Amino acid sequence: MELTATTPAVRRDADGMAVASFVLGLLGLLVLNLFLGPVAIVLAGLALRRGTGRRGRALLGLGLGVADLVVLAVLVSMDGTVSWGLAG
Repeated sequence: MELTATTPAVRRDADGMAVASFVLGLLGLLVLNLFLGPVAIVLAGLALRRGTGRRGRALLGLGLGVADLVVLAVLVSMDGTVSWGLAG
């Protein structure tokens, strides 16, 4: 049996990836954005490629993953170091 995007197991996995992408992207805005941002982007891309039923959630995860990296870049450029912290 060949697994296609219409197979319920593949669709369920893609939906799970979309939700995980959203959650990790949201969490990445607060902590570990260097790690969680790219993971959210990859999961969102995989979910969209596999035809998730939660397309909006995957797109939000993609946007949040990119936002994670943008926040990291801004905070690092303000501080001038490779790491950052809100405590000053």
